[in-house]
Amino acid sequence: MSIVDTAKQATQGLVQGAMQKLVPLAPDSWIPGGRPDPLIARKHGLIGKPTSRLDGALKVTGEAGFAAEFRFDAMTYAALAYATIPRGRISAIDSIAAENAPGVVVVMTHRNAPRMNTPGVFGSSPTAVGPADLPILQDDRIHWNGQPIACVLAETQEQADHAASLLRFSYDEDPSTTSLAGAKANGIEQGLFMGQPLLNHVGDAEAALGTASHVVDQVYRTPRHSHNPIEPHAATIAWVDGELMIHDASQMVTAQAQTIGDVFDLDPGQVHMTSPYVGGGFGCKGLWDHQIIGAAAAKLAGRPVRITLSREGVYRVVGGRTLTEQRVALGANDDGDLDAIIHTGLSIMTPHNNMPEPFILGTRAAYACPNITLQVEVARMNMLANTFMRAPGEAVGTFALECAIDELAVDLKMDPVELRIRNEPDKDPVSGIAFSSRNIVEAWRAGSERFGWAERSALAGETRDGEWQVGMGCATGTYPYYRMPGAQARITLSRDGDTVRAKIEVAAAEMGMGTATTTAIVGAERLALSMDQIEIGYGDTSIPGAIMAGGSQQTAAIGAAVIAAHNALVAELLRLAGNDSPLAGLSADAVGSVDGGLAKLDDPSCRESYASILARAQRDSVTVTEAASPPLELMHWSMHSHSAIFCEVRVNAVTGEIRVSRILGSFDCGRILNPKTAKSQFRGGIIMGLGMALMEETQFDERNGRIMNPSLAEYHVPVHLDVPEIDVLWTDIADPHTPMGAHGIGEIGITGVAAAVANAVYNATGKRIRDLPITLDKLL
Repeated sequence: MSIVDTAKQATQGLVQGAMQKLVPLAPDSWIPGGRPDPLIARKHGLIGKPTSRLDGALKVTGEAGFAAEFRFDAMTYAALAYATIPRGRISAIDSIAAENAPGVVVVMTHRNAPRMNTPGVFGSSPTAVGPADLPILQDDRIHWNGQPIACVLAETQEQADHAASLLRFSYDEDPSTTSLAGAKANGIEQGLFMGQPLLNHVGDAEAALGTASHVVDQVYRTPRHSHNPIEPHAATIAWVDGELMIHDASQMVTAQAQTIGDVFDLDPGQVHMTSPYVGGGFGCKGLWDHQIIGAAAAKLAGRPVRITLSREGVYRVVGGRTLTEQRVALGANDDGDLDAIIHTGLSIMTPHNNMPEPFILGTRAAYACPNITLQVEVARMNMLANTFMRAPGEAVGTFALECAIDELAVDLKMDPVELRIRNEPDKDPVSGIAFSSRNIVEAWRAGSERFGWAERSALAGETRDGEWQVGMGCATGTYPYYRMPGAQARITLSRDGDTVRAKIEVAAAEMGMGTATTTAIVGAERLALSMDQIEIGYGDTSIPGAIMAGGSQQTAAIGAAVIAAHNALVAELLRLAGNDSPLAGLSADAVGSVDGGLAKLDDPSCRESYASILARAQRDSVTVTEAASPPLELMHWSMHSHSAIFCEVRVNAVTGEIRVSRILGSFDCGRILNPKTAKSQFRGGIIMGLGMALMEETQFDERNGRIMNPSLAEYHVPVHLDVPEIDVLWTDIADPHTPMGAHGIGEIGITGVAAAVANAVYNATGKRIRDLPITLDKLL
């Protein structure tokens, strides 16, 4: 990263640190969520009822348009060529054969690419979402094996792919670091995440560990993971009258458009980006080199471009989860009370971005303990920039912590569930602030009963079914409640005679989790209208505000923005109602939405319909736009989603084959808004966790920094036969301090799964695997 970017992050970190000291001291009433959202009290409305996704029929019938399905006239098709060394310079390019190939429109390299600014790296400003602080096709430098170094445009995709295969490059290699040992030897530094150091000290954990009656002290390792959304990355791009139009698959539409605009010296209004449908994201559908290359190629050729990454291209261009080495040391007394928690270790990054795997985040609030040391250090390698991947930090950190807890339970001869419940904290163990809502014990109890945990044998390797060894394991998971700043909502209330409709627009992204449906449910409840009276707009830079689909925070961000916009709408409707309305003279605080209109909160008979108010004001519609309140609740309370994962495995004693035969997730995530889509989210996360536990691993050649398994034939993910029936339940206890009482659910599903599987494998075989994935060679 540049000195300027590092300074910006340091400044942001200082400001955030000061706020974290002051905000907890404020009265609850000063904080968003200090008064419970009125929707929490509604027990018989739309919230909590299973509702089918609004976009479901469109996707099933093929009417949903994805990024690579948009068309412009005279469109060209792009193919990329990738570097095959980890570091150095391009010394020569032979492009004659490619340029003369059938259908080729242009071959773009650093020699003829338009001049562009370096994209702002993620975190360097509120709107910067670049993957690294590297110029794109502006010089001859190579920074990783797989870097895009040329783009071919042709009349068809097949012609472009063929021509790209004809390009030949020569290199002058520079010394590079492509091994873990080399990265360590070059030096280790303190890790930062979102501008804050990944470092916490409470008490003296090493001293407490030295005097503990029972000690577990082990190292756990997790490998690289690559993103594999069903929809590979793609964008359809055109320059129209000096403005840039991009149809993309993006989790961060507004910020991404602004970052691309800065690359081409465009004002925000000169970049129009849409992303109505995203075929899976999980943290990877953001800004990478291909969108900027596509826009540059369209500018160079003077024609629209469709750029679609092949599956291999995704592995070369799009980052994933980086590897970790984690030490977890636990000390406890004979009763199982924790007296020391040490969770430290190493994560790997590139020299050009600042995205370590923050594996200690979940440990901060996991267990009551008077002595805690947490730290993530980083070393750097010349490789593809790593990025967010579902439950960044928590997914891999929980594997280490929860395996260690299981090892401690074995040493104590204590039931693993009871050990966890015994160490349940009454306040945040690191920050000392109160939890906004924490009902994980209820989740543990309900899950234990439903799964039949009491039938588990405490002796490892005791239960057999023929040549199959059978075992049960469990793990807890936690993922923070987030609500990022920048969210706005625009509500347009319109009438046609006595018929009223509302359009709610938010700068959000829909990538398969049912965001539009949940927004419609919340909007209908907030406005006291039916679902068929609500229309949702999203995924377009013409909508004000910025909402990133990440960090399991989009529902909270949208909910807070809709609260603010609804309050503004009520005030505007009261102004329009005038003195002839039954509501005349009432303040906005005294009025709420009831049955298609406004009514006095303590006297619902004093009311007027929306249609009547608009008709008297001689208006067909009214529009309000409002920003959500700053997310100060994050600093005032310790806020988290929680999981209790139970797993049964069968391990073949002859072949070492592992089969997960049963798995259950019991969740504490506040109020569940739509059980139908929530169940899908939980199950999807659990399946991704099974992949992490048993098969997913990006094979990285430490000789030359090349990813060696860049396809779904070689990078294994769970298929139907790998996945048993997944049981899911939840507490459904509302958090009084969040919009709708809800917490995020997108990432808690994966958290804890790998540890539960590993602990079940130990219970089945007596073999403790501390190095993911758990493959049969490690059991034989």
